[in-house]
Amino acid sequence: MADLSPMMKQYFEIKEQNPDTLLFFRLGDFYEMFFEDAKLASRELELTLTGRDCGQEERAPMCGVPFHSAESYIARLVAKGYKVAICEQMEDPALAKGLVKRAVIRVITPGTVMESSMLDESKNNFICSVFAGEHAAGVCFADISTGELRATELLADSLQELESQVRNELARFSPREILINPQTLQMTGLGKFIKEKLSAALECLPQEETAGAEQLLKAQFSPERLDSSGVSAYPLTAQAVGCLLLYLKKTQRTGLERMDTIEMYSGSQFMGLDLSARRNLELLETMRGKSKRGSLLWVLDKTKTAMGKRLIRVWIERPLLNPAQILRRQNAVEELSMDGMFRDAVAEQLSGIHDLERLMTRIVYGSANARELRSLCAALSRLPELKQLLGGVSSALLREIREKIDPLEDVAALIESAIVDEPPFSIREGGMIRPGYHEELDELRTDMGSGKEIIAQLETREREKTGIPKLKVGYNRVFGYYIEVSNSYRDKVPDEYIRKQTLTNCERFITPDLKQLEGRILGAHEKSVQLETQLFEQVRAEAASQLERVQATASAVAQLDVLTSFAAVSVANSYQRPEVNLSGKIILKESRHPVVEQMLDGAPFVPNDVELDQEENRVAIITGPNMAGKSTYMRQIALIVLMAQIGCFVPAQSAEIGVVDAIFTRVGASDDMASGQSTFMVEMTEVADILKNATSRSLLILDEIGRGTSTFDGMSIARAVLEHVADKRSLGAKALFATHYHELTVLEELVSGVKNFNIAVKKRGDDITFLRRIVRGGADDSFGIEVAKLAGVPNSVVNRAKQVLRELESGRPVTPKGSGRKPREEETAQMSLVPPQESEVLARLRQMDVNTLTPIECMNTLFELSKLAQN
Repeated sequence: MADLSPMMKQYFEIKEQNPDTLLFFRLGDFYEMFFEDAKLASRELELTLTGRDCGQEERAPMCGVPFHSAESYIARLVAKGYKVAICEQMEDPALAKGLVKRAVIRVITPGTVMESSMLDESKNNFICSVFAGEHAAGVCFADISTGELRATELLADSLQELESQVRNELARFSPREILINPQTLQMTGLGKFIKEKLSAALECLPQEETAGAEQLLKAQFSPERLDSSGVSAYPLTAQAVGCLLLYLKKTQRTGLERMDTIEMYSGSQFMGLDLSARRNLELLETMRGKSKRGSLLWVLDKTKTAMGKRLIRVWIERPLLNPAQILRRQNAVEELSMDGMFRDAVAEQLSGIHDLERLMTRIVYGSANARELRSLCAALSRLPELKQLLGGVSSALLREIREKIDPLEDVAALIESAIVDEPPFSIREGGMIRPGYHEELDELRTDMGSGKEIIAQLETREREKTGIPKLKVGYNRVFGYYIEVSNSYRDKVPDEYIRKQTLTNCERFITPDLKQLEGRILGAHEKSVQLETQLFEQVRAEAASQLERVQATASAVAQLDVLTSFAAVSVANSYQRPEVNLSGKIILKESRHPVVEQMLDGAPFVPNDVELDQEENRVAIITGPNMAGKSTYMRQIALIVLMAQIGCFVPAQSAEIGVVDAIFTRVGASDDMASGQSTFMVEMTEVADILKNATSRSLLILDEIGRGTSTFDGMSIARAVLEHVADKRSLGAKALFATHYHELTVLEELVSGVKNFNIAVKKRGDDITFLRRIVRGGADDSFGIEVAKLAGVPNSVVNRAKQVLRELESGRPVTPKGSGRKPREEETAQMSLVPPQESEVLARLRQMDVNTLTPIECMNTLFELSKLAQN
């Protein structure tokens, strides 16, 4: 260390303070990395590895990136899970005496990204803190890019149940970075879940690092605000919030004032949607491709602002349970739906509003540049007209939104008067402040732009004053500006001239006025840049001081955006307003699947009715072949209920929705090879969770329970689950139960509240047509072989399956394929004595079921057969 150069000593001192980070060390116009950091960055970013003299024999490995394009490199490192410490020069190198002072101003981690180029504007970027106790855990989620801070406390009877609840919460928010206390490590499967399912960075905070959490929490929030939020009543939640704040203070250094409110939430406020339900219903993304297209969000999201795009995700994942709150949203959506011109005008104003939340975060943290202030100004300039548009609204929620929208005209006017229309990217280059905003700056700019003219004026003035006709003002780098007088006029030189240099034919002088002028001209650019930076920071600080006003306005704009999106989608797709109440009923007329009908590209969707209640229609057993539409039907009911409870209109001719407290799904399962769990084990685990957590007010979507084991075991389990769900004494929940076990249809006669339904199928010989219509009664055939034929299974296999089925149904042993049995007629290769046309006519007649033909189909078929027989 003693042999290192001063700069490298400084580097190592800073690196020791940030050991678990990649240190971006500012040297002039580059961020440089050294030693192991350089090797790692060179590998991950594909940078050329070079070297630098460091005062020792071996050159230090080094690589770097230009500071003006560093964000893209940092984004790549953070996406890979690395932490990046930004070490800046804290003084101007031109003015520094000795080594330039440097310090880490911020540590960028996956959960603390604020740069717009690194973020998806439609999603929150959450960092999470989990503080576990014996039978409870405090969980806190924060998005520092928007200032959101939400917390809850989870209670459980066992560690396994607590881990399940923590998983559900983590899956709901999908944080990029998760902090845990040591006791959370007792949840042995949590780390694997975080790594494989969430792909999030995980860090365990040692006990000593959480010691100051409570003090920081109290310093951040007033006692009144802590009490009003409810955090004070939950010690583990308070610890989780405090630990998160400690981590943010350590990494962000400044800007914690952005976190000014805590939203304490509980599961009882919103519909329960566990990880399985959110995945199976494809609320935000599809199960297979993980894409937005094909999800409920894809259908409903017509929002115009980044705030609205984030809020609509929150609403979809947190349906309401209070009919009064749902009614408020419905009234607003209805008012926006009724007037197309009004709705379009609102949408047009919204489309010009930039991301107020994330802009204000960068402003508060002091990282926003002049362009971002102009973006804020452009967004604020839309607010007065938007508020004026809402002047005549009648629904309570729209009136409330109008009141919360602050036009912020004073902030917009400040930025408009101070910042030029097209400012440079960097705040260190000057050229940001508008002419006329500051008198001293204007003078400096005048000096910069008219230096030659000022010198010429001074030269003329001195000639007139002294009477020396050939007096001239010159400049060199040694003396700066000077006055040159030839020897022939030496006697006319005034006494106040100070001799600076004597040459062969002339002498050079300076004066106090000239030196003052020199200082003005030569220092004008540097001073103007410094002054512009000061003025800009003043404007930015003034804008930051209005955080609370901007935040409230941004929240109101986001709500308006989502409501307008709901209205636009409802009008475009012919959705109807549902009646939402506490009746416990789900009655839908001509209901449709909101996503599938949009994927049909104009083809008609077959609508279906639904009637579920808590009395005689609690459980619907749905039978029918695969591919006929059972899963689509069940999912559409769940999605319609969810849409109704987020305040949107629904795809049905009419709808009555009794509020559902939770939706549970058991739809398909895949082997979890990594955890050693089979399909059946996964299925039974999900069923166990449903039966344990569902209530009589829940909606259950159960598809093919018991199919992962032997027929009799599976049927027994399916029947036991059905009886448990239907029985009011054990559960009595509303449920849709799809099955291939036709034997279960007898439960309609045996268990109260159970009704049979099936998917109507039209059969013509070996051909079947799915009518997609749900009708009363159980199916009398599974049509498995016909479905196999539709799927393209070879005819030889289909014919063999028919033979096996006939033998099974007759009770005879199945004849092995290839045995010495007499071959069937269709399998022989001998020549037929029947003419081919007549043979084809007979074959078609044998396959035809005249009971399924309409009169017009009978006439067409007879005509075809007659023509075929005549050829």
